[in-house]
Amino acid sequence: MPLRLDIVTVERLVYSGEVDMVIAPGIEGELGILPHHAPLLTALKYGELRVRRGDEEDSYAIGGGFMEVLPLQVTVMADTAERAEEIDLERAEHARQRAQELLLDQAQEDVDFSRATTSLQRSLTRIEVARARKRRRAGGSQAGRPSESR
Repeated sequence: MPLRLDIVTVERLVYSGEVDMVIAPGIEGELGILPHHAPLLTALKYGELRVRRGDEEDSYAIGGGFMEVLPLQVTVMADTAERAEEIDLERAEHARQRAQELLLDQAQEDVDFSRATTSLQRSLTRIEVARARKRRRAGGSQAGRPSESR
């Protein structure tokens, strides 16, 4: 019996459908969720959320948030979330470079270091997820897409 998964942000419903397994970046480590998992509410950190359905696997770049797990339902309420296929690697690299430059330029008094650090973390996550997807595809894995609702 599959799990019902919803991935939502403030801006949109990123994914809604049935899956066999969810692998999430919990704040205390990676969490693997299968059907009939014990109820759980946990915070998420920046990282890759992977969704498996049969032989297919999709990845999402997650930027924090929370995950609620019920025996047959998982709800990810993420601060940010995007499918690996949606990530513009060049744009993410540019954002990483800008954030690093801001953090290194300590002469600027008006730099919001918390915001720059968050931007750096988000861009590094996006880069990692996009590159992992490319490696999996190059390795012969033709991971398909679970059905999606927007």
